[in-house]
Amino acid sequence: MLKPGSVITLDGPLGAGKTTFVKGIARALGILEVVTSPSFTIISEYHGTIPLYHMDLYRIDSIEEFELIGPEEMIDGDGISVIEWAHKVKDFFPERTIMISIKIEDDRKRTITVEGSGW
Repeated sequence: MLKPGSVITLDGPLGAGKTTFVKGIARALGILEVVTSPSFTIISEYHGTIPLYHMDLYRIDSIEEFELIGPEEMIDGDGISVIEWAHKVKDFFPERTIMISIKIEDDRKRTITVEGSGW
């Protein structure tokens, strides 16, 4: 159901599976590159049937700091944007954003909650 211009935010604790979730999206888009967490580079771009922009905001402290990176081009571009640790700049994203929260339960299973008007 994802298409160019789709924006997905991912939130959850370390080890919840956010990057694994992105790997699944990449696979569905025919991306053959190894997808890793862009914690240090902040943004990784992959090319498949649709471009995938993977952002990790773990090291970002404010909307202003995020804006300096220039994410608008990607978020409003021709690809799918997936943003980990998005709660740090939650007011930045468009109304069409799909928000996904991953919670680790006591038995190590995951509870995934999906919200937003992007469906």
